[in-house]
Amino acid sequence: MKLLLFFCALSYFLPPGFGSVNRCGTPLLQRCFCGLQFIDNLSKSMFVVNCTNLGFTNVDMLSQLTDDTEILIFTGNHLGTLPSNVFGEDRNMTKLRVIDMSNNGIHDIKGKAFHHVVGVTRLILNHNNISIASEEERNFHHPRVFSNFFNLEELHLTNAFTDNAGAALADDLHDIFVNSNLTKLYKLHLEWNEIRNFKDQRVFCDLPNLHDIYLGDNYIPSLNFNVTCLPKLRYLDLESNNITKFTQSDLDRLDVLAYPNRKDNLTLNIGSNPFRCDTAIKNLYNWLHKTNVMVKNRDTLQCHQTKYGTKYIMNLKNLAELKHAKISQALTVLLVILVLILVTLLGAYGYLKKDSMRGKFGPFLEAVSRKVQYNRIDSQDV
Repeated sequence: MKLLLFFCALSYFLPPGFGSVNRCGTPLLQRCFCGLQFIDNLSKSMFVVNCTNLGFTNVDMLSQLTDDTEILIFTGNHLGTLPSNVFGEDRNMTKLRVIDMSNNGIHDIKGKAFHHVVGVTRLILNHNNISIASEEERNFHHPRVFSNFFNLEELHLTNAFTDNAGAALADDLHDIFVNSNLTKLYKLHLEWNEIRNFKDQRVFCDLPNLHDIYLGDNYIPSLNFNVTCLPKLRYLDLESNNITKFTQSDLDRLDVLAYPNRKDNLTLNIGSNPFRCDTAIKNLYNWLHKTNVMVKNRDTLQCHQTKYGTKYIMNLKNLAELKHAKISQALTVLLVILVLILVTLLGAYGYLKKDSMRGKFGPFLEAVSRKVQYNRIDSQDV
């Protein structure tokens, strides 16, 4: 009993993180949390190593991860470069399922940085500063950087690349996807990366299992990539880009991914784009009301126009109703004018033909007049 009380008292005075040494298995990770943690969305406990905001400047300690590690959260540090074989050259992290290395200031990923990670299903590299390769300086990761993720289902690259890398990134993405064999990739996040145009319209076509693409908050000007090559695509996020219009060809391609061409409908997010209030927006509005594509918040979509030097933003639904009201009002006015013209013409015709009409209708009018008079006399007599 005295011995038990001694260890309890000792544990109270130990420095923070000391207990995690035993669970992590190495002093290199003594400031990290290591242990079982219940994961709500999976409804089960998993062995988690969490090294968040600890100021690490390298990943040497990751080669000492216990083989039981299932989730690695290594965020908010200051890495710069991810070297080859982050988890060790001769190790197989067979139980590892999730890697989150967001917000680490990563600017360079070496070839085979992620080696022996065949079991990983989710990789998160959000909010880094990864450089893009150029012909003069190959400082970007190897095109096969994701080639070892044979079972990868989610790839999160939101704001993952260096500023002003949009054009180079768009050019290189296709090479990365072709060389990485991501045949099981289900969800792809590429928001906030300044992407404009894609060098190859088939940039995503080598991802046959892709269901969700998130391209919001970029500079994409149109549907400038192929979507019909993605038979399982269920969600396409193009919110907050630079799209001013969709051509009829674009709309037809989107319809290919909806019923009756496919059992499952596509959901499309195109809000907060600077659509122009012109003929194209009329076609888009009409398409919205006949397509089977599920368009998010379609009643709140807006278009932009400039009139007399002033910029206006109009709701598509209100704009359509306003135009319909104007057309109805114009038709009403036109009908009134036509009726007045007709009455005027009839009056003029009657005036010109009054002598002829008096000869034709005079006897009839006189007979009717006499009959009325007789009826009045009879009524008075009664």
